Amino acid sequence: MSAAVLSIGTEITRGEIVNTNASWICDALTSLGFEVTELATVDDDRERIRSALHRLGATHDVVICTGGLGPTTDDVTTECASLVAGSPMVRDPETVRVLFERFRNLGAPLVTSNLKQADFPSSATILPNAAGTAPGFAMRIGRALTMFFPGVPLELERIWKDHAEGMLRTIAPRTTHQIRLRTFGLGECYVGELLAGVEESHPGVTIGYRATFPEIEVKVLAHGAAAAQARERAESATVVVRERLGEIVYGQDDVTMVGAVARALRGCGGTLSAAESCTGGLVAQLITGEPASDYFAGGVVTYSNEAKIALLGVPAELIATHGAVSEEVAVAMAKGVCRATGSSFGVALTGIAGPTGGTEEKPVGLVHWAVAHPLGVEARHKVFWGDRRRIQRRSAWSALDLVRRLAGGGAAGTTRG
Repeated sequence: MSAAVLSIGTEITRGEIVNTNASWICDALTSLGFEVTELATVDDDRERIRSALHRLGATHDVVICTGGLGPTTDDVTTECASLVAGSPMVRDPETVRVLFERFRNLGAPLVTSNLKQADFPSSATILPNAAGTAPGFAMRIGRALTMFFPGVPLELERIWKDHAEGMLRTIAPRTTHQIRLRTFGLGECYVGELLAGVEESHPGVTIGYRATFPEIEVKVLAHGAAAAQARERAESATVVVRERLGEIVYGQDDVTMVGAVARALRGCGGTLSAAESCTGGLVAQLITGEPASDYFAGGVVTYSNEAKIALLGVPAELIATHGAVSEEVAVAMAKGVCRATGSSFGVALTGIAGPTGGTEEKPVGLVHWAVAHPLGVEARHKVFWGDRRRIQRRSAWSALDLVRRLAGGGAAGTTRG
């Protein structure tokens, strides 16, 4: 079954925001078994919105629309859907009640313009929004089941999971199965080289790639006469893909790098602390972006030499001899943060994130990181390329990946370099 995605909003066509919703929806539709054949974007213009809805509804089985459901005058998507479908607008009493209750709980008055969000085409099925004030709705336009969502990503995803996914699953073709492997450590071209020939040896399987800095997602999509055959084909190919990629595969489907680190530490009963210099707390921020209270002891940003000495016990003579950006100092920082927090794993980073501060011997992008663990210390270093943000992010991920590997069973002795 074919599907299309329509993004509505002048802020998108002007380039004022990045349209992350479209990629998220495409991935969700593909996972359900739909074939997404078109992405369209229009501004907040009534005629262009109506034209797009009419065309897409006539040529696809499913159309997913985002944007234009707010209370302001440029939010005209619902009105346009009503006109295209020939379904007059009606006010939904239950949505009005929910709006009044929500604003009362916020301690704010409900203004007249907000009531616009309770108006829907009479033929629509309302999709309540537990994360915001604008419900979504679903209706037939042409041959297509057409669903409308607010443009706020959090609200879109909540409505999708609460209501839309179940509705779509009942009509989704059960002839495909997709497995997503998440990798870190090699670029897209190298990952592709490692997987050369997998498709040819597995009929009905397509290997796709998505680069989202700093990771590469490998998508194993299989087609079959029925769901069971598609699943079997995808799982069989995935075994080969995992064997070829090895340890760079850190997770599957929705597992994040932090989630993989958490699973490894929980599996071995370990606790983690972080000592950061060039990353300025990014590792700690990434970790605490997900539940981590059971394994993360804490972190410290020791940006200056004095802080490294005073807070982590790094010997001053070590810094004087090797410099703050060195393997020796990274190792001392990792050990020091373990002593300070009592954690069994300590990760430390020190480097030159730029854009200034580099030398011929220690260029911009040079980062040393180390992980202290129950069996010793492992240290790594690399010269990362890119701007300050990219260097910091790649460094943080590299450090977390080393923790993942060591906590997952690879910690044995001390390795330098």
